[in-house]
Amino acid sequence: LHLYDPASGATRPLAVTLSGDFPGVRPRYVKVGRRIAAAGISATGARAVFEARGEILTVPAEKGDIRNLTRTTGVMERDPAWSPDGLSVAYFSDESGEYALHIIDQAGKGPVRKIALAEHPSFYYRPVWSPDSRKIAYNDKHLTLWYVDVDKGLPVKVDTTYYYNPTFSWDFSWSPDSRWLTYTKQIPSHMNVVMAYSLETGEATQVTDGLSDAKYPAFDRSGKYLFFTASTDVGLTPGWLNMSSMDRPVTRSVYVAVLRKDLPSPLAPESDEEKGSGESAAGDKAAGGKAPAAKAPEAAKTKTKAGPAAKDESKPAAPEKVTIDFNGLSQRILALPMPARNYVALAAGKEGLVYLQEAPLVITAMLGGGGEMILQKFDLAKRKAEKFLDNVGSFVLSADGEKILYSRGPQWTIGPATSPGEPGKGVLRTGDMEVYVDPPVEWKQMYHEVWRIERDFFYDPGLHGLDVKTIEAKYAPYVEGIVSRGDLNYLFEEMLGELTCGHVFVGGGDLPEVERVPGGLLGADYSLENGRYRFARVYDGENWNPRLRAPLTQPGVDVKAGEYLLAVNGRELTASDDVYAFFEATAGKQTVLKVGPNADGGQSREVTVVPVGSEGSLRNLAWIEDNRRKVDELSGGRLAYVYLPDTATGGYTNFNRYYFAQVGKDGAVIDERFNQGGLIADYIIDYMRRPLMGYFAARDGADYITPVGSIYGPKVMIINEYAGSGGDMMPWLFRAAGIGPLVGQRTWGGLVGMAGAAPLMDGGFTGAPQSGFWNPNGTWDVENHGVDPDIEVGMDPAAVKAGHDPQLERAVQVCLELLEKNPPAKHTKPAYPDYQRKR
Repeated sequence: LHLYDPASGATRPLAVTLSGDFPGVRPRYVKVGRRIAAAGISATGARAVFEARGEILTVPAEKGDIRNLTRTTGVMERDPAWSPDGLSVAYFSDESGEYALHIIDQAGKGPVRKIALAEHPSFYYRPVWSPDSRKIAYNDKHLTLWYVDVDKGLPVKVDTTYYYNPTFSWDFSWSPDSRWLTYTKQIPSHMNVVMAYSLETGEATQVTDGLSDAKYPAFDRSGKYLFFTASTDVGLTPGWLNMSSMDRPVTRSVYVAVLRKDLPSPLAPESDEEKGSGESAAGDKAAGGKAPAAKAPEAAKTKTKAGPAAKDESKPAAPEKVTIDFNGLSQRILALPMPARNYVALAAGKEGLVYLQEAPLVITAMLGGGGEMILQKFDLAKRKAEKFLDNVGSFVLSADGEKILYSRGPQWTIGPATSPGEPGKGVLRTGDMEVYVDPPVEWKQMYHEVWRIERDFFYDPGLHGLDVKTIEAKYAPYVEGIVSRGDLNYLFEEMLGELTCGHVFVGGGDLPEVERVPGGLLGADYSLENGRYRFARVYDGENWNPRLRAPLTQPGVDVKAGEYLLAVNGRELTASDDVYAFFEATAGKQTVLKVGPNADGGQSREVTVVPVGSEGSLRNLAWIEDNRRKVDELSGGRLAYVYLPDTATGGYTNFNRYYFAQVGKDGAVIDERFNQGGLIADYIIDYMRRPLMGYFAARDGADYITPVGSIYGPKVMIINEYAGSGGDMMPWLFRAAGIGPLVGQRTWGGLVGMAGAAPLMDGGFTGAPQSGFWNPNGTWDVENHGVDPDIEVGMDPAAVKAGHDPQLERAVQVCLELLEKNPPAKHTKPAYPDYQRKR
């Protein structure tokens, strides 16, 4: 900017300085009780330790203050673990620019011990101390299990699992003598096997046979037994990327392996026997009973007050050396007397006690799974399981086995591990956890974290040709100019665009919370006539379905298209008003409408409705049903119509509902326009390509076909440019399987799939696509191109405005032409056999 003086003709530059308040950069203290990312418990349960917003904090069970052990606003600390001797807390820290293992005094005093973990940097997870507090096991992002001797500080590689799977987590635990690690890993069949690794020999031995899916191994504290679960009905569920893994019930049984061949079975047959008053101990033995324990001499009961013996007696006994006889071990694996359930976690407590977390039979994130988690406790001595706690999110036992830390929603509790404890007692004051936040310092850490995430998680180690160090340096100067968390997300979007890849999503973080007013909607279109609002269309719902409730079609309401909306909650409504302003803050609340057939209010009536917060589902249902009726009309009832909105919950539900309900039709139009993706639609493809194999005749009723549940005639799929991800893959599979032609326009072209990556310090996230699709012909496919139609049809605006759907109509035409070329086969049932005559 320059200032011009007309009189002199001179100009001079103006120095402009803008000063803003920029409250987003102000350092402040933030409550982090709802930001807990990891949790642990101290050796005796006196305190719990948490990771929250990149800090490590401890919270007392009852008395005392909350402690922030790290106090490093610009450093990310993750996954704390308390040592069994109670003296130290271990965690991972990126203080050096890469993650290392840090060990700090449990009170936060003194220097921090820092151990570099690997020649090739990575993200690390779940440090687990050995019982002697001298070693720590952990795993990394690159599918490897490690342990490190704290004194030596040299990481030792234990094993590597076979597949990357975001649903897989390393399950590992130490033997009581700290000489063994047991863990599970995946093998090529996708099954998990239990392994045992000897620290003395450096050898790992497979314990289970791989013909079942074994998980959650843990040593009993006696060192005699190894507990684990195994399932023989996991079926397709390990294939987490495919829709065929959805909605599959899973059960697991619980097992105990007797580790030494000289040990008796802990589940040997028992028998109550009458001893009689005159029988001797020898007689008891002869009868099969147990001899009574011999009384200890009085001298042995006397405690010595001095001398070496007294000191030895005061020390805890050293754990017995654990020995595993692998020869014949498979015959020493026994089933515990517990029902088969979907157990999702196991932990060994005090000797002979096992804790198992039970989930619903079907728990699939894509299906909105979940439900109540129940914690069971099994007592080996009593050979009995009992329900211990309800509705437990996660849990961890103290090193001495006396206490348990568990979560219920945002609430964390420390209670006794022997009994459920009193309701409400032991709840921790996590809501008081508070950390110091300096946003610009955090933003710098998160900027570098994002590039580390891409380096370690992106499916292509070469990042599509990008040099990480160069590209990180290119965008780094922009971090200095950021004044809000929204700015940081914008920067992430711009710089990650350099990857030229779909699914690089950015979002979340410490953004300001905006109070929203939930507006209510009636599920209707309006026209303006005679100075009033008139219902042009009232959308039907499925009023038995809570997600598809239509306010105006409820019994007793029955508002029809053509009626006028005259008043809302007593306020008269005219065409000069904004109709939506009358429904502010009414979603889910009873609202009184005045409606009637006449604009002047004649013959009006009042009805009470409950507006919905969104009409999206109602309008989508109307679109689907309009299409289905149109296909039925154009085909003379010969063709089915199935809409697939995604390849996750919606697509799975719609396919199961609409496809099988129209079995018996001669063909089908499958509509996947606007498909939002999800998983790989192998389930849908498999059912659509099932051929007719034969018939079964029953004495009564019509003959039925095998395989049942399929439409055997031609099929056509409609695609468009708004379908992507799983919506790219489904038409690709549809054509590759030879099911039928594709009609419409080329799909979006984003098939490098995203799975879970490391969250950022303040809860934000950036995508790191981790699985790229390549064709068996040896080429990378679909990404950045999409799937081309066999018959290209655009949505002509004039035709659409006139009420036509050119893509749908052409798909019906193509499917009918295929029916003409290949009409349904007519099969004639043969005469019933006469086996008597054949004799």
